[in-house]
Amino acid sequence: MARIGVYRDFFRDFPKLEKSVQDQVIGVFSKFEEATYAGLHLEPVNNARDKRMHTIRITLFWRGVVLAPDKGDVYVLLNVLPHDDAYAWAKRRRVTVNAATGVVELRDLVTLEEQAASVVPAAETASRLFVHVNDADMARLGIDAQVLAFARTFNSDDQLDKAQAFFPKQQHDVLVGLASGMTPDEVWTSLPAPSAEVAAFDPEDVSAAVERSSEQVLLVSGPDELMEAFAKPFAFWRIYLHPSQRDAASGSFSGPARVTGGPGTGKTVVALHRAKHLSSQASDEKSILVTTFVRTLPSTMEDALRQLTDDDVLMSRIEVRHIDGVAYRIVTGGTGGLAVLRAEDEKPRWTRVIRALGLPSRFDEAFLSHEWRQVILTQGINSLEKYQQASRPGRGRSLGHLQKTQLWGAIAAFTDALRAEGMWTYETICLEATRLLEEGERKPYRHVIVDEAQDLSPWHWRLLRAATVHGRDDLFLAGDTHQRIYDYRVSLKKLGIDIAGRSTRLKINYRTTAEILRWSLGLLHGERVDDMNGALDTLTGYRSDVHGAEPRLTGFTTQQNELEELVKTVRRWLDQGVAPGQVGVAARSNILADQAVAKLKAAGIPTAPLAKKHTDSEVGVGTMHRMKGMEFRCIAVIGVGEHMVPPTSAITPAEEDLIAHQQDLQRERCLLFVAATRAREELTISWHGSPSTLLPV
Repeated sequence: MARIGVYRDFFRDFPKLEKSVQDQVIGVFSKFEEATYAGLHLEPVNNARDKRMHTIRITLFWRGVVLAPDKGDVYVLLNVLPHDDAYAWAKRRRVTVNAATGVVELRDLVTLEEQAASVVPAAETASRLFVHVNDADMARLGIDAQVLAFARTFNSDDQLDKAQAFFPKQQHDVLVGLASGMTPDEVWTSLPAPSAEVAAFDPEDVSAAVERSSEQVLLVSGPDELMEAFAKPFAFWRIYLHPSQRDAASGSFSGPARVTGGPGTGKTVVALHRAKHLSSQASDEKSILVTTFVRTLPSTMEDALRQLTDDDVLMSRIEVRHIDGVAYRIVTGGTGGLAVLRAEDEKPRWTRVIRALGLPSRFDEAFLSHEWRQVILTQGINSLEKYQQASRPGRGRSLGHLQKTQLWGAIAAFTDALRAEGMWTYETICLEATRLLEEGERKPYRHVIVDEAQDLSPWHWRLLRAATVHGRDDLFLAGDTHQRIYDYRVSLKKLGIDIAGRSTRLKINYRTTAEILRWSLGLLHGERVDDMNGALDTLTGYRSDVHGAEPRLTGFTTQQNELEELVKTVRRWLDQGVAPGQVGVAARSNILADQAVAKLKAAGIPTAPLAKKHTDSEVGVGTMHRMKGMEFRCIAVIGVGEHMVPPTSAITPAEEDLIAHQQDLQRERCLLFVAATRAREELTISWHGSPSTLLPV
């Protein structure tokens, strides 16, 4: 009986089809196993470069391109296009088997030949892009003769970038790795390792190659699984691992390990696969913790884990919980009952302390709060003596002996008052949880997996280090310091978390178009971003293989004009077939976000704040902070004006503290970078008045 697979890249394009066409695609292929090929109008493509290319009728206007096997019963849906476009697309392409890994690969054969014929070969000099790699190594890495001949003409990264549109994807990945400075052996380790049965594979047996190609093709077991895949196409596309992600997800490490990479490189996907992998080897319930600082992520991550595995036994071994929730449960034993200080109630408490002690004006509420968190809590200081001896990196204003004594008294008064009233903050709960764990004998977790690791504070890291047994595969970190949007800067090694020699960097962006990515990277150009381990982080080699429209930047005279244009932009996206739930609007402030919600609703566009958005039938609007961990097909970032991004209140004046000023500016750049890179296909940036000084020139 016929079996159906779906080419993974098609899941990117499926949501762009009109809803009626999507329904027809699902209807046609859900009946594929039951029908004859003639009944499904499966027709060969005349004059195709690959005789296995066929089309199938979706509607009178739309056709699906299907790879039909020479032998066997596995058929693969490659694309769905208007009638004439489908035939033209199918005629140009050929499916082959990668000589190194035995997986299927799809190439635009006609374009490859046309481009190769028109290019002027690079001179036989060191300027050639791949002069340092011999032909034998190229062949070992799966670069075939046709691709190699063309690649040998390249003398710039730009030529290689353009070739991604028609090169077989895995071969292009190999060439990008070599061009970025990786050795052939390093590139080899990033490829899927051929199994024993692949060692002698038939290069003409495409059906067998499809069976081996889980990264390229989703083989469904029946109509229910097919409909599930099409119901959540982007989610389904994202749960499959690229070879560069596989080793990090399933490797065995002698101690703490880390995966890094820019937005959209699949760090969260790796973390989830890591949890699944470890759960298959575990035996105790809730022995694996998956945690994050982003409060909205745990429920999303748990849903994604259930997409990866429907095995209740494996899921029972995994606990997905926000980091503050972990501390709260440890302190309360799961019974609850702690009174937690609200954020808006903290400042008045500092005010009372300042007045009671008669502190000078330069020691205001913000200064005391930051000193407590960024120096005392960050360094784990528990006495005046230790505070007097402590350095204060990142706190540019120097303090003398008497000033530190004053500040220690103020902070002690603040925390003593909390304790006397039975009031807690999330920080003090975390400290108490860590104390209980360090004094106890039993550790609650065997493995801890941290997503968005760059946002955790030092006291969070001490909690997690105390919560798990030291040993193999104990801690696994996924994060990117270029997306740090809070004030915490840590040294993992100083916190007892040594990741030396156990770090993997991901470079391929699977979410954002190359055009959006290029513009977003300009926000961080020249910034020196630490790597949480005593060195600088880098996004060198970070790229996207998907192309689209350039971001649109527009300034307006008034806020009213800007919001009116927002309505037009969102309506245009909806008219193009983008579902409301796949449109996001980001603002720096809650006030502007609320105004955008009101304006869109008044225009008849279904809209909701992200905190209250529960369906895909509403446009989601929120602050840039609230966008963390989310993604949309289209994003409008509004209010990116001179005095709004960054807001004056968020930046320490340079004359007061130059180091803090610079760190605040970098944090704001990272925040705008995060908001922009939530967009998959289209990005608009707008402002009223003068543009933000953070925007690339």
